[in-house]
Amino acid sequence: MVRLLRAVAVPATLVVLVTLAGVVLGRVYAGSLLTMLVAGAAVGSVLVSVVTRRLPSWLVAPVSVLAMLGWTAVSLRVAATDAQLPGGFVEVAGDAAGNAIPRLLTAMIPVQATPDTVLLPVVAAWLAGLAGAEVALRAGRVLLGYLPPVLLHAGAVYVVGPNAEPAIGATVAVVVTAALGLAVSSRPPDGDPVDGLSPAGRSGLRARLAVASAAGTAVVVALAALLGPAVAALVETRPVDPRRYVQPPQVETLDENPLIRISGWALNPEQELFQVATDLPGDAGPADPAEGAASTGAGVRIRLAVLSDYDGVTWRVGATYRNAGRVLPATEPAPHATVETVRQEITMGDLSGRLLPAVPTPREVSGARVAYDPGTGTLIRPEGLTPGLRYTVTSARERPDSNLLATANTPAGDAVARVLHVPDGAPEQLRRLATQLAEENGAPYARAAAIEQWLAEHYRLVADAPSGHAYPNLAFFLFGPRNGGGQRGTSEQFAASFAVLGRLAGLPTRVAVGFAAPSSGPVRAADAYAWPEVLFDGLGWVAFDPLPRPDEEPRPVEEDFRPQPEDPPPSEQPEPTLEPTASPPAQAAPGGPADGGGVPTPVLVGGTGGGLLLVVVALLVTLAGLRRAQTRARLHRGDPGHRIAGAWRELTDALRLAGQPVAADLSATEVAAVAGRTLAEATRRDVVTAEATSTADEDRPVSTAAQLAVDDLATLINQVGFAPGTATAEQAEVAAEAATTYSATLRAAHPLWRRLLWSVHPGPLRWPR
Repeated sequence: MVRLLRAVAVPATLVVLVTLAGVVLGRVYAGSLLTMLVAGAAVGSVLVSVVTRRLPSWLVAPVSVLAMLGWTAVSLRVAATDAQLPGGFVEVAGDAAGNAIPRLLTAMIPVQATPDTVLLPVVAAWLAGLAGAEVALRAGRVLLGYLPPVLLHAGAVYVVGPNAEPAIGATVAVVVTAALGLAVSSRPPDGDPVDGLSPAGRSGLRARLAVASAAGTAVVVALAALLGPAVAALVETRPVDPRRYVQPPQVETLDENPLIRISGWALNPEQELFQVATDLPGDAGPADPAEGAASTGAGVRIRLAVLSDYDGVTWRVGATYRNAGRVLPATEPAPHATVETVRQEITMGDLSGRLLPAVPTPREVSGARVAYDPGTGTLIRPEGLTPGLRYTVTSARERPDSNLLATANTPAGDAVARVLHVPDGAPEQLRRLATQLAEENGAPYARAAAIEQWLAEHYRLVADAPSGHAYPNLAFFLFGPRNGGGQRGTSEQFAASFAVLGRLAGLPTRVAVGFAAPSSGPVRAADAYAWPEVLFDGLGWVAFDPLPRPDEEPRPVEEDFRPQPEDPPPSEQPEPTLEPTASPPAQAAPGGPADGGGVPTPVLVGGTGGGLLLVVVALLVTLAGLRRAQTRARLHRGDPGHRIAGAWRELTDALRLAGQPVAADLSATEVAAVAGRTLAEATRRDVVTAEATSTADEDRPVSTAAQLAVDDLATLINQVGFAPGTATAEQAEVAAEAATTYSATLRAAHPLWRRLLWSVHPGPLRWPR
């Protein structure tokens, strides 16, 4: 019985250790499916090694890998069925194999166990179990065999990062399990090791054992004294999130600003964008005034995107999309809103891009792999929309209590600063109109209703108005002469004008783009429109309809708009506004901690110094590898526009590493000028240091070439910014070569110590973009 217990102890310990790694990683997964699949991989890998223990060692790995492929296929099938993913097994497995790592690190938490998010954990668990079992069972190195599962556990802790509570219980369980496994599997010695030795030999052996024990104790104490405070200081430190190093799914310009598509759809009203079949709750009639204007009959408003960011030129979604599973994260509904469940089946037609239409707010999507931004409730399909794509979306539609709107307040503060922000440069006429409407209506809802009524009564809705919602476009729409094309526009201008006037009047606003769709049937381009929304306390986002009624003739703006005189009388001069003075920079408090200057140099155990040196070297190598991988991803991955933008980030990072960070508000031409000056100053310092005229002559052509490269890169980044989608692969290669040339030239002009630090500086990995 004791012998059987010892034989089972090591395999059972390995299974538990690998399974505990799955428990740690499963803390960021929805449900327990991942933990069960990892536990199956742990049992399978260890069991294969136990069964094939008597086979030659070279034969065990192929057998175990074949078994791993079988269990992985089962895991992918189970995960695909649970997530209700479309497509055949080969297609799903191939997609998972090609995207396992990026989707695992960009998936929305809680992560759903889909094929691409379970593939890597299952394979890693199997390999850890195989390695541990072979070392512990075949080689007899039990303690060394525990290393692969422990490393897997550490990797799971790192991947989870700050996205879950500390894994204290699972980590303690790892230590206890390993200790029990060692204790149970150990065998008592057959006899005293000093038996048979002469008295002198016994004395020498015992002396060597005593010295070894004392040395080991000294090493442990030294490590505890040196590393203990540093480790204790990390207890309250927020761990690093590896997700920050992986770029989540991105969208193109049309998806970032779908508002500009309204005019194009208006000119092609019969274009069929998609088909919809809706299961509405018992009473599909509108429950709030804005919903009634957007829905026709038993129709429903379907939202494509929410645009919250405005810079005076463009409204943008500004979302951060994370890969999501079938079930999306739930958000708390507004306290005074009624929630209805709406289920729709949508089949794509001519709608292009990546944005997926859905009734707000989506809660479950099946039939398509999606990415989701909880802040705006916007869905995308990272692979893009294709004709015939069919998916089912279940949404929680909120209907605010219209009886509370008249007395509702609007929130303020940092939490809503994004939807209250008014960029600089707003035309004075817009400000005066917003002031006029606000001073006549005190309550927030009254102000919003006044803006809605003003737009509906004074402007004409047309299909052939040009697109545009920058400040000049809105000023022309609101105040331009009627006989010159002013005071007429599409829903783009109506919604954008409402949102800007609302923010000028102190209302948190945003713009939504979507469709006034029938409950079942085709949704055409004529159904596309934009509408504004206002955020109210306790009611959430409430939609407004500033579009004019078809049977009403718009009233001239001049009849109701009261322009103020350019130079008010002295008695009406506004009081001067006191600009806040900048706070002086904080000074270091006297009597601070003395400069450590360096650690004293006592004689430490050779092993301790070597271990610390190894850690430092490993850290520097890791940083250098991450930096190199980041540069390769920027310069050689993605479409040409993304690669040119990555080359520009390489240039700005080089300037920052050289001690010359550039301000975010500088244009590309201004940044190029700063780069030229920085390179000239660095080269001049290098020449002075070298004190050799020949060196200066050799460096001057290189500096000139680097400056020309910067100018070329500035031209390309301007092209990407103002003419998106026009960059070519050849131009992306030119941008990469320009960034590489400039960075190398600037780095070569610095001292040796700074050139060495340049390659391992962690700044570019964490600097915000």
